[in-house]
Amino acid sequence: MARVTVEDCIDKVENRFKLVLLAGHRARNIAGGQPLLVDRDNDKNPVVALREIADEAIKAEDLEEDLIHSLQKHVEVDEPEPEAVPLLTAGGGEDSDVAFDRMTEEDLLRGLEGLAPPVDTSNDDEGE
Repeated sequence: MARVTVEDCIDKVENRFKLVLLAGHRARNIAGGQPLLVDRDNDKNPVVALREIADEAIKAEDLEEDLIHSLQKHVEVDEPEPEAVPLLTAGGGEDSDVAFDRMTEEDLLRGLEGLAPPVDTSNDDEGE
C-alpha cells in the first residue's frame, strides 16, 4: 500500500496551501457521509481525500467551488430586475384634474393644535 504525499497531488493543485484546504474540505465531507470515490484501504479521511485528488477522482475545480459555497454566509440569488413603474405626473396623465396639496411640517402642527379634544358625551347624571 503506497502512501499519498503532497508531491503526488501538487501537479493537480498548484498551491500547497490550497491543496491542504481542498483536502481538508473533502475529508470533512467524507466524515459527513459523502461516498468515497476511491477504495479506503484502511486509510483515514484526509489520506483518502488526498488519494482522490491525486487520482483525479474528483476535480480540484469542483472541490474548490464546493468549498467556496460552503463558506458563504449569504448566497446571492439571481432574480429578475423589478420592472420600472411609470411616475404619475400632475399634468401628464388622463386624470390631470387630480392635485396634490403640499403641506409643511409647521402647517401640519398648527392644524393639529387647532383641533379640539373629543367632547365627552356621557352624562354624569345617568349613573345616579
